Amino acid sequence: MKKLARVHILYLLAITIGTGIYAFGFVAFNMANHLAQGGVAGLSLMGYALWHIDPSYTQLLLNIPLLVLGYRFLGRRTFIYTIWGLLSLSVWIWILQRVSFTVNIEHDNLIAALLAGLFAGTGVGVVFRFGGTTGGTDILAKLFQLKKGIPIGRMMFIFDSVVLALSLSYIDLKQMMYTLIASFLAMQMINLIQNGGYTVRGMLIISRKHKEVARAIIEEIGRSATYLHGEGAYSGESKEVLYVVLNPSEIQEVKEILTIIDPEAFTSIINVHEVLGDFAPKRERIKDVKK
Repeated sequence: MKKLARVHILYLLAITIGTGIYAFGFVAFNMANHLAQGGVAGLSLMGYALWHIDPSYTQLLLNIPLLVLGYRFLGRRTFIYTIWGLLSLSVWIWILQRVSFTVNIEHDNLIAALLAGLFAGTGVGVVFRFGGTTGGTDILAKLFQLKKGIPIGRMMFIFDSVVLALSLSYIDLKQMMYTLIASFLAMQMINLIQNGGYTVRGMLIISRKHKEVARAIIEEIGRSATYLHGEGAYSGESKEVLYVVLNPSEIQEVKEILTIIDPEAFTSIINVHEVLGDFAPKRERIKDVKK
């Protein structure tokens, strides 16, 4: 129980740091340079620009119905982390507005957009990686990921686009284009941080020389492979399908192996969003297993 509690505290601390990073970019670059944003944050910026309402208050008010939705569909732990993320984000925004600081970018809107996207994506990515959200459309994006398997970054970009269209009521088209740059960069950063800074590929290989291919992959690359038993829909012929998970740099090595052993092998390469379990076996470990 003590270990579990310690993990929870570390997660809350990580979420607090993530919302702090996000809030800094929000105040220092979005608010300071009149850049819009998507989601509830974008609506709060709209309220600030048109009616001078403090975004830290607007964030809380607009998130109440979304929190109710989140309570129904999100797990208890995620819901608690979401409340913590929302509250800490509002507190950070409130504090940073009252701290006297400026970031000198010489009124360069492109740099402002890049930094806004970098901070927003990094902050939200950290929050998501530790099981929370910052409220708003993050909750909806999280639900789509859980129910439909759609990447969070993609769903947030769709939701953000709707709010950005409404933001044309107080910013011009030029500022909107800079805002789109920030939103796109934020989406990329969210996906990068959620994937832990690396990408993984999966390969499905159908070959009559599957034993030779599997042996070469194990000996030359240091990866193991799994046999999936298949059957041709047209021929009715039984087939052994090799499935192997690789780093992107290892894809070309497998292609070269297939070129030598079986140029007629059928291969499908797929993106793998997450791997749980013992990935990345080393050559030395495989040798040890053989011994």
